[in-house]
Amino acid sequence: MKQIEISKVAKLPTIYGTFNIQAFKEGCKEHLAIFTDNLDKTPIVRVHSECLTGDVLGSKKCDCGEQLNYAQKLIGREGGLIIYHRQEGRNIGLVGKVNAYALQDRGLNTVEANHQLGFRADERTYDIVEFILNYYNLKKIRLLTNNPKKIESLKDIEIVERIPIIIEPNLYNRDYLRVKKEQLGHLL
Repeated sequence: MKQIEISKVAKLPTIYGTFNIQAFKEGCKEHLAIFTDNLDKTPIVRVHSECLTGDVLGSKKCDCGEQLNYAQKLIGREGGLIIYHRQEGRNIGLVGKVNAYALQDRGLNTVEANHQLGFRADERTYDIVEFILNYYNLKKIRLLTNNPKKIESLKDIEIVERIPIIIEPNLYNRDYLRVKKEQLGHLL
């Protein structure tokens, strides 16, 4: 793993409560830990993959922004940690993601679009996630996810519970969610 630069901790008041934030710079990617003061022995943890279109612009093509909001509400109430994992578009980058969107507009699904562009269905890696969990000395967590790859990637962390994060489908993401379930194995 590359050398990791770690920021100081700062407060972040939000509509979901006041969190602490800390940045972890891995090469040119800067990941963010968003956490409550009460990181108990087995906190709720959400590994949220960056999605500019969903998280910031409110895209209805995915469920990412709604998942992030759900995680912030839950963790704001119950305590825990969100790792904002900077791997846009399943780690194909913003240009790749917009190009995939253009192919989806022509009828391809999310997996077919990635393949058409020369990418695997999911290019993400999770080494930095384990690094961050170990940095906070978290050995047991309750993982807020539907993605089995995230569960499998945490080899040195005991996942005592998987908490599903189910978002109601809409007109624009119904097929996207079906593909996540049927082709990517998401637990929906």
